[in-house]
Amino acid sequence: MDQLWAPWRMDYIQAEPAVGCIFCIPAEVRTDRSRLILYANRFSTVMLNRYPYSNAHLLIAPRQHTQRLDSLEAAGQLDLIRLLAVCQQILEKAVCPSGFNIGMNLGKVAGAGVTDHLHLHIVPRWEGDVNFMSIIPETRVIPEHLMVTFDKLLPYFDQVSSGEDMM
Repeated sequence: MDQLWAPWRMDYIQAEPAVGCIFCIPAEVRTDRSRLILYANRFSTVMLNRYPYSNAHLLIAPRQHTQRLDSLEAAGQLDLIRLLAVCQQILEKAVCPSGFNIGMNLGKVAGAGVTDHLHLHIVPRWEGDVNFMSIIPETRVIPEHLMVTFDKLLPYFDQVSSGEDMM
């Protein structure tokens, strides 16, 4: 019998429940390996999804705690889209996907896991990346450890932080 291994899940199983919003971070934070934060600026934060649908699944959230896109100031709205484009470019260079799923789930009935802080998902996809696994509930095959992916992506986000133009 083949086995699926996900050793990082034990940390989740044994962890205390999270307190507070995962997207609300102190203003001075720009990266944080323990929270999987790859990049943060004045308006937005980019982090790896701790429970990804696919390898290198990123979340992009405004710094402003809101569940409504129309409550963000224009600069915050523009920054989300700008960062989405930057993330797509970084993922293309770093993990060479065949395509992407990009979206936002607003509200519990729409599938939002975090309902009170809007966020974008950018999910790299490869031909045959899930095969039959999508029919098994709550099961994903992630071929690379989250910390390996974090370390692979961080140098690209460091370029964004240093002001190098990724576009």
